[in-house]
Amino acid sequence: MKKSVLITGCSSGIGLDAAQGMAAAGWQVFASARAQADCDKLRDMGFISPRIDYEDPASIATGLDQVLDHTGGRLDALFNNGAYAIPGALEDLPPQALAQIYQANVVGYHDLTRRVIPVMRAQGHGRIVNCSSVLGLVPMKWRGAYVSSKYALEGLTDVLRLEMHGTGIHVILIEPGPITTKIRANSIPHFERWIDWENSPRADQYRSQLRQRLYAPSGKPDRFELPPSAVTAKLRHALQSPRPRPRYYVTTATHIMGALRRLLPTRALDWIIAKG
Repeated sequence: MKKSVLITGCSSGIGLDAAQGMAAAGWQVFASARAQADCDKLRDMGFISPRIDYEDPASIATGLDQVLDHTGGRLDALFNNGAYAIPGALEDLPPQALAQIYQANVVGYHDLTRRVIPVMRAQGHGRIVNCSSVLGLVPMKWRGAYVSSKYALEGLTDVLRLEMHGTGIHVILIEPGPITTKIRANSIPHFERWIDWENSPRADQYRSQLRQRLYAPSGKPDRFELPPSAVTAKLRHALQSPRPRPRYYVTTATHIMGALRRLLPTRALDWIIAKG
């Protein structure tokens, strides 16, 4: 009987590669996406694809029910993936925007995880893997909404790992650095909806810095950038190792920043991050 994994955010990037990689490794993969059109594409690729949108609690409930109907009420693993960014200075970020991104990047993860835990408790085992970021370890300017959501996810995951000790449920963080995905392009509609940059005291900085990077056509990869398959390799270890690690760094950038955060005082780390 194949082991089963539910993966969210499978329309592209990390989620899609993870779905393909775990299927190739012999797992029964439930590849979900937030848009029905993307679910239809995933079904055409051969996946069972329930619609799960972290900002739609009803879809979380019905999507998981569909998975459990297929598995007879069991689920070996959950990979919470899929998040977006709202680029912009924090002083220009409306509270409503912060509430919305927390629903997608934190609260929705928590909702789905809470629904999965009773299933894993009943069967006596399970793996819950949350996709965080190097920006869950260190901050960067212009990314406050995303950074704070990943810091929150790190805290939730760390506490859940402690609380699930002894239950047979392993709780794991994957912390990618720069990965080739559509996250920058996907953040543009959120930026345009929420950030009134032209009336900001930082308008010149938006014009000369953020907007140039945000709207630039895809060119050469960022320094240390890796393909999504690098995350899938860590996910495979997290799901198949008899003793998975609590956290998996992906890319050189994450290893460097993780080490610097432990070794340097805050002002020194701020200086390095500001230098880029």
